Amino acid sequence: MTTIFFATDIHGSDICWNKFLNAGKFYNADQLILGGDMTGKAVVPFIHQGGSKYRVTLLEQVYDITTEDELADLKKRVRSRGYYPYLTNPDEIAELEKNPQRVSGIFLQEALKVVQQWMEIAEKKLAGTGMKVYCCPGNDDMDEVDEIIRESKSVVLAEGDVTVLNSGHEMIASGWSNRTPWNTHREEDEDQLQARYEAMTSRLKDPGNAIFNIHVPPYKSNLDEAPELDANLRPKMAGQAMKAVGSTALRESIEKVQPLLGLHGHIHEGRGVSRIGKTLCVNPGSMYEQGTLLGAIVRLGKHKVEDYVLTSG
Repeated sequence: MTTIFFATDIHGSDICWNKFLNAGKFYNADQLILGGDMTGKAVVPFIHQGGSKYRVTLLEQVYDITTEDELADLKKRVRSRGYYPYLTNPDEIAELEKNPQRVSGIFLQEALKVVQQWMEIAEKKLAGTGMKVYCCPGNDDMDEVDEIIRESKSVVLAEGDVTVLNSGHEMIASGWSNRTPWNTHREEDEDQLQARYEAMTSRLKDPGNAIFNIHVPPYKSNLDEAPELDANLRPKMAGQAMKAVGSTALRESIEKVQPLLGLHGHIHEGRGVSRIGKTLCVNPGSMYEQGTLLGAIVRLGKHKVEDYVLTSG
């Protein structure tokens, strides 16, 4: 029997990354698997006001920093939410307002800097444990993330591969999603996703004992319910109108292959479990902005899910 700890959609949160790396020991897990969307969503400018003073707007609240301790504390708070603090000055802010392309460059720079730091933290925390992290960056993650992960000794880039875990279970993995309203980095049409999945499932030697680590959840699985949006991308009925937004190609693949386990994310509010035929599908959800790591512990036997539990901590 093997015990897997799975989490996903940590979106740049330092707290969640460290909790994830500690989860193997804490939950007596044999294997750590991370779903997609590793990077954060925003840069937060720390605007220099002279001396040791900075002004920061975080979640529509203005903070006036006057000491080094206050600066360190607020930077830590920003990072805990998955955002990237960026020290700047009024002149640069004025230039950035005229050149949005430079803003994108700064975001990429800061996001990749944190991914590199995370790989170094993983090296230290997992050294001597024999544990590796298997991950596949998600639709919100830029292509450059892959190159950083490839250089890591403790974090394995599993995208597009059939990986054989120490337990003998085969795992396919992909962070690509079906189309979203946000036009993110890794999304494509359902026929392209179908070809992507078939390229991996055709290589499985024991499909019924396999794991699907696929970022997007299957369509109409109750793991893919998200607020329906209007033409202005605003939630209808104050977010009470829900809509299935998962992948039809993935659902068809699961129905056809009937793997042992599906590990999914993407829809943060889709926390739960679902059965598609013989396959147990899990979405642990995400509360990264609160610094809470949502996860799932799954104990697997041969051709059998022994038990599972959703975790929060």
